Amino acid sequence: MLKLYFAPGTCALASHIALAEAGAPYTTEKIDFKTNQQNSPEYLKINPKGRVPTLVTDRGVLTETPAMLAYIAQTFPQAKLAPDDAFEFARLQAFNSYLCSTVHICHAHKMRGARWATQETSFADMKAMVPKTMGACFNLIERDMLKGPWVMGENYTVGDAYLYTLTLWLDGDGVDIATLPKVKAHRAAMESRPAVQKVLAEQKA
Repeated sequence: MLKLYFAPGTCALASHIALAEAGAPYTTEKIDFKTNQQNSPEYLKINPKGRVPTLVTDRGVLTETPAMLAYIAQTFPQAKLAPDDAFEFARLQAFNSYLCSTVHICHAHKMRGARWATQETSFADMKAMVPKTMGACFNLIERDMLKGPWVMGENYTVGDAYLYTLTLWLDGDGVDIATLPKVKAHRAAMESRPAVQKVLAEQKA
């Protein structure tokens, strides 16, 4: 049995969706950011990074969304959540790595400025840049990276769960999804999937 530690509104949603899509046996535990539970001694023993998501497996603990998504896809190959071909799998990993290393960081500048600076003016400047930087990221995804209807084309993969998760942040980041027709259609397609509906309900519970 796998166990996923998550917090609502975070990138943990991607791994949660992947688990549901894979038909994996799993349980979840919600981490309360309002009480700083992610930095509690108990949680830090599980994930010393003090972040979510964390996936506990029978072989140990995994962190970082791209790694967790790859693990889920490869552990449940019958779900066909990643390409079998090595080059195509690497392309999926490149997409997920871009979301992790670039898009997520642009988003984090809105409310996590203390990770990179100490002055209030710096925080305000970083926050002000978020609509521009997130807009640029998603314009690139729209133009060059999202094949459609799914990230990799006709085949649904774990990359779709990840893209959907970050797409949910656009309104709060000042990016009008109406200017991104392929991304908007992808979000609608994701929200019609039973696994996504199930996970959204679980995270609200």
